[in-house]
Formats: sequence, C-alpha cells, structure tokens
Amino acid sequence: MRLPNATLCLVTFIVFSFIQTPTSAARRSYVVYLGGHSHGIEPSSIDLDAVTKSHYDFLGTFLGSHEHAQESIFYSYTRHINGFAANLDDDVAAEIARHPKVVSVFLNKGRKLHTTRSWEFLGLEQNGFVASNSIWNKTRYGEDTIIGNLDTGVWPESKSFNDDGYGPIPSKWKGICQNDKDAGFHCNRKLIGARYFNKGYAATVGKLNSSFDTPRDKEGHGTHTLSTAGGNMVAKASVFGFGKGTAKGGSPRARVAAYKVCWPPVSGNECFDADILAAFDVAIHDGVDVLSVSLGGEPTAFFNDSVAIGSFHAIKHGIVVVCSAGNSGPADGTVSNIAPWQITVGASTMDREFSSIVVLGNHKHLKGQSLSAKVLPGKKFFPLISAADAKLANALIENATLCQAGAIDPKKATGKILVCLRGQNARVDKGQQAALAGAVGMILANNILTGNEIIADAHLLPASHINYTDGLAVFAYINKTKRPMARITPVTTQIGTKPSPFMAAFSSKGPNTITPEILKPDITAPGVSVIAAYTEAEGPTNEDFDKRRVQFNSVSGTSMSCPHVSGIVGLLKSLYPKWSSAAIKSAIMTSATMMDNSHEPILNASYIEAGPFSYGAGHVQPNRAMDPGLVYDLTTEDYLNFLCTLGYNETLISAFSQEPYKCRGSIKLANFNYPSITIPKLDTSITVTRTVKNVGSPGTYRVQVQKPMGISVYVKPKKLKFKRVGEEKTFKVTLKVNKADAVQEYVSGQLIWSDGVHYVRSPIVVKAA
Repeated sequence: MRLPNATLCLVTFIVFSFIQTPTSAARRSYVVYLGGHSHGIEPSSIDLDAVTKSHYDFLGTFLGSHEHAQESIFYSYTRHINGFAANLDDDVAAEIARHPKVVSVFLNKGRKLHTTRSWEFLGLEQNGFVASNSIWNKTRYGEDTIIGNLDTGVWPESKSFNDDGYGPIPSKWKGICQNDKDAGFHCNRKLIGARYFNKGYAATVGKLNSSFDTPRDKEGHGTHTLSTAGGNMVAKASVFGFGKGTAKGGSPRARVAAYKVCWPPVSGNECFDADILAAFDVAIHDGVDVLSVSLGGEPTAFFNDSVAIGSFHAIKHGIVVVCSAGNSGPADGTVSNIAPWQITVGASTMDREFSSIVVLGNHKHLKGQSLSAKVLPGKKFFPLISAADAKLANALIENATLCQAGAIDPKKATGKILVCLRGQNARVDKGQQAALAGAVGMILANNILTGNEIIADAHLLPASHINYTDGLAVFAYINKTKRPMARITPVTTQIGTKPSPFMAAFSSKGPNTITPEILKPDITAPGVSVIAAYTEAEGPTNEDFDKRRVQFNSVSGTSMSCPHVSGIVGLLKSLYPKWSSAAIKSAIMTSATMMDNSHEPILNASYIEAGPFSYGAGHVQPNRAMDPGLVYDLTTEDYLNFLCTLGYNETLISAFSQEPYKCRGSIKLANFNYPSITIPKLDTSITVTRTVKNVGSPGTYRVQVQKPMGISVYVKPKKLKFKRVGEEKTFKVTLKVNKADAVQEYVSGQLIWSDGVHYVRSPIVVKAA
C-alpha cells in the first residue's frame, strides 16, 4: 500500500464527536482520536516514546495522575495515527471530547466480517474473470507490490502462500512476523509479514488466554480473502473435487501480509475499532501498497469510523484501501464503508455453478446448487416432506419451517427428503438439523427476499439449494400430492451459466446515508460461491459438528468480492506505481460494465434490472482497467475541500492536514471530482464540473449521454482533445428537471467519453426534489 511517490497525500481526521453526558458513570473502552503526527514518516524510537508519554500526560490531566492514565490506556497510536484507546468512565470520555485538541472520542465498537455465514478464488481462470493481458502474466511481474489484509489472520501452511521462485523480500518492507508466542507460525518470501491486535477485543470480553496470541487464522475468513487478493497459483484446487482448476489470487505474484484484527464473535461483533486503528497505524509503517478490508459496521460519521480514519491516513502515504460494501441487502441505504477515499465493493455472481438437480415425483426438474460430497443412491426417489409438516408437536411452526434446532420430529422426517426455508439460522445448520432428525437429504428453498440467489454450501448430507420460484413449485407439489417423492442428483461443476453476473441479494445497497452526493458502492465483483484457500483449524462450514478439513473452500459475501478488487489494484499498482489511489479507483470504475454475459443489463437476485445503488459503476473488468484512457483524479486539497464543504472548520482541517488550510469560498459537493455524478435533490437545474486526465495516447474524446428519465443532460464542451499524457481538461454537465416527465425517485443514466478505443463511463444518478 505504501507508494512514496504517489500524488495523493492525505492526512488525519478532524471532527468533533458529540457525546451525551450520562446520568451515572460507566466504565467502557473508548478511542480518543487526536489527528496526525508532526514527527515525519520515519520517527525514531525516541519520537515514538515521546508520543506515548504525551498521551499519558494528556489523559493524566483528566484522571488525576500519569500512573492512572498508564493503567487506563491499552493502545497508544504513535506512528501515523495520533491517539489512544483507553478504558474510561463515560463522564470522563465526554469531558475529553470537549477538549480543543481532540478530534473525536468514540466507543470501541465491534464490527462484522462481511461473509454470509453458511455460514449465511479463486477459480478465476474458470469464470473468465482473470486478467489475461500478457504483461500481467509475466512470471515475476508484481513481486514488488505488497498487499495487506485486515481480517482473521492467515493459515501460513496453505499452498497459496508458497514462496517457491520468489526473489528477496522488497527492501521497503519494515514489517515483522509476530510469532513470538506461536513458534509453529512461519512467514516466508511470499507471506512476508503477520501481526495480531487483540487489546480492543480483550477490553470488551475480558482477559484472553495465550491461544489468542497469534496471527494464525482459526476461522478461515482471513486466509480466504488474502489468497483471493494475492494468493499464489495452485493447480488442481477444488472443494471435495468440485470446481477443480488452478486457484490464483487477483495479483498472484504480489507479496502478502496479514493483520489479524477479528476474533470469535461477541454479540455478533468480531473486529473492534481500537484494534482496527492499531492495525492501520502499523500497516502504513510496514510499507504495504494495498490494504484489503473485508469488514465493516453501520454507516456512521467519518470521524467516528475506525476504517474511514485508518483509510484516510493510509492514502496520505499512497496506499489504496479497498473495502467491502456489507451484507445487509437487499434493503436500500445499507451500504457501509462510504468514505470517498475508499473503494467500496458490492458482490455479484460469476458464471460458474455447482449444479444439483431436484427431481420431483411429477418429473419436474429444478436446478439447484450444492457442494455436498454425499449422494443419494442411484436414481432412487425418496418421500418428500416440508419442514412445517415435520414439526414437533410443541415446536413453533415458524421455527420448524426454518429447520431450527429442536423443531423437527424424527418420527416424521426419518428416511425422507426435508424441505427447509432459508433464513435466520445458518444454511448448513438447517442440513445438520435435517440429518439429526433422520432425513436422508435436504432441499433448501429461498424466501422472497433472496430470490434467485442460490449458494453452494458444503452440506453434510445430500442437499440442493433452489431459488424462490422453484421453492414455491416444491411446496405446491407437496400440498397437492398424496405421496410426494423426490430425488437429488449428484453435484456437477458447470461453467458459462447465464445470466451472469447478477447482484447477490445480500449485497448492501446505496444510497450513501452519510454523504448522498457520493455514490456507493463504487463497483461490484464476484462474491458468491468463491473458492479460495482456507484454514485447516475448522471444517468448511465452521460449525462444531463439522469434523471435515479442506485446503480450499467456497464462501460468499462482499468479503469475497472486496479482495478481487484488491488484487486488481495490486496489478495496477505494479503497472502504474505513480498513480494516485483516486486514479486507480477511477480506472476501475470507468472501465466497468453494466451488462451481463447475455448482453443485457445486470439484474438483481429477483431478476429485476439492478442499478448504480447495487453495483456502483458496474461489474469490474480488470483488463480494461489497465488501459482506461482518462481518469478522474483527486489530490489532498480536494479531500480537504470535501471536509470543508461538509462543515468542518479551518482549524480542524488544518490540524487534520498538519499544515495551514483555508476553505476556498463556496464549494459544492456536486463538483467533487468523483468518477460518478450523484444529485440527491435536484430542484430545477444544476451545473457540475469534472476534470479528466489523459493517461493514454493522444486523441480526441467525444461525449455520449444516456439521460436519466425525466432529466435533460447537457455537456459542454462535447469534445476534448488531448495532446500528451498527463494533460487535463475540464467539462461541465448541466442537469435539468423536465417537470412533465420527472418522477420523485432516483433515476440513472450515464456519461461516456470515447475516442473510439476507450470508453470512459460515469454513472449519473439523480432524484428530482
């Protein structure tokens, strides 16, 4: 992530966080954020010690002594992020928040990993997604790029992190392999670093035993995401023989580093703010070029968001930060990681399926998916029963329908195929409950919200996951048939399925609830049934009852789509080391596609046309991102102006930037040079400005516009002529409401600049007031 010569230089967060004074004191863990440091990028140990002492002195003025402060503080952020994490009474935290030197004070909140736990890579070569340009396939291309991953750590023995054929570790690397408490954990020339951060977690759950003192991944998520981003090539990878092919990360020759910030869930949360900030601070110091962050929480103000704060400091040092959009879809306004300096990634399907057909007694064939290694004998039919009809006498029908624990009567289910409805409990747990009740197989039917999104899970019994429409057909057949029967065919791997991609139902959606003028997510990438490396500490379902072990696993979530883009960023970093993070984001966004492999608009999981609030600029196309033609760039000044426009005063922004800053008069958020245009409340008309930079050969670009419904769009000039690389041109876009045709909801269109070779596309999203 660290590129010393990158043009994007950003600083620290500054904002006041309002903390209501409670009526009685309560001791909890807080993050006190003070902005950035003035000691430079290469501080000495004396500098670092001085920072820690200053934190003790500062807190000591509130607690009464230096010693009390030292007992309270469990993290002192000393390198690039200035602040500390401490156990404080609520009233003390509120008092600290009012101090003029304090940017913000916020609770050490927990965040979630963005997988769909079945839990409700990467066969990239199998699904046509892999970058095929010859320059990216050179044997050692990209070895100087370092991808860091904030997650559950890493399983170092995985073949995806084999270092055969690698040269020496890049000299810029300053990280360590933190294995002092785990002698069996080893790094190498591929996996060049690993650290763990658990003090924020311990501040919530209590004292931890020594088993937590390791960067080893005991859950699987971190190994999966890191190998998706930068895993080495591994031949004959598969899950129980399915999806067999060469697994390789998006940037397969990159060096990788793991930062373990996520731990066993407590109240549903796994990754805590204090640990996340500590990891960002150290990762920037270590010298990463890309940070992949597959976690998040509820959308919140930037200054109370550890990922947004850490990301801001990272891009100051040329590090590109890629984040998952979240798994709270398909509801609107659920997208997380919404800062404009982050690349936010939604999840969509790929053109590979693990097909398992449900054959009903009336000979109707319903196509489902599974990764179950167990099969039913031959073409034998078995009695079919809905879980609701198999409920225990004292169980709630709602619980039985969902195949929850203790709700199914073995006397009714034994020897039959049980039909369970998706929702609430884990998909694989439903299969386990079916097996415990004596069922020989399970059909998992989607509810209306999950629509056509079917996921291949490694069930412990023969099973098939079918879509909502087919589920209705199964229930109708059961209700109309005296002796319903069915069979489930063995799993087969199929490539080239259509339509693909379509949006995953779980993928969080816009609009951005903090700054609606910034379109989020930015992009979508494969995030459903993704095969990548896994831990061998747990089974593929991560359930206690699963004693199987796998080297590769299929997992779904925006956690999986995020590292796809991180890998692409790694390639672009290798190819264009002087590009800013904003330029790289622009290249990825403006080269994306809104069409599926049937040459139709990308759909959502209900097979209704999706839009920018689902996929941002579209589905990522790595080869086209390599040669975008033009980019929308941003500088430090642009981000500071952005904060000014949001209402932060010059004093705060100056402290944030560690240099004098003045708000430059009236600035419109609509003119922020983002690769998309979003106007959340258009009264009559507005004119917005954008600037593009030529990063290709000289040429003349002409504009094409697809107007949003009820909105007129005028672009001036209509032609841009570039004579050299790096040349910039500015254009204006006027959007006007046609009152006769306008609708009071968001509508979308697009603006394209093309020289006949490049198509630089930006989404336009507008809502008439």
